[in-house]
Amino acid sequence: MGGSSGGGWSRLGDVRALEEKAKAALQEGKRNVFISFATEDMNEVNLLRAHAKNENSDIEFNDHSVHEPYDSERAEYIKQRIGERINRSSITVVYLSQNTAQSQWVAWEVQRSLELGKKVIAVHAGDSYNGQKPSWIGGNKIKVVPWAQLAGNLK
Repeated sequence: MGGSSGGGWSRLGDVRALEEKAKAALQEGKRNVFISFATEDMNEVNLLRAHAKNENSDIEFNDHSVHEPYDSERAEYIKQRIGERINRSSITVVYLSQNTAQSQWVAWEVQRSLELGKKVIAVHAGDSYNGQKPSWIGGNKIKVVPWAQLAGNLK
């Protein structure tokens, strides 16, 4: 599931800071992107996000780290909160890796995005992706593109 590290911030403070950034980005005309990824891929996704920032991209990522099991006691609350963030986003981007197919959170986020009528795009590092793709990619005709081509596919 998507993530950011708080560096000493409380989870609530981290969420509020991200919400403020998303609101400010919407006011500036930036695309509010919900990024979904397996927790194991957090470091790689953070590097790609930093690269996008360095290019003065007009993409603002809305992501949140969930370290709870999908079937935990708090799962319904977490789903409600994530659903609200997906609803406020203009598009959902899924980071595709070897870990994606095993993540129940990513599968749920994609399904929720589609239910809300959001466009979903899967992105991968490098020029091509030869790993296992989750069945929901083909089943929902989700476009798969290299990270470098993300900006051109957000429309």
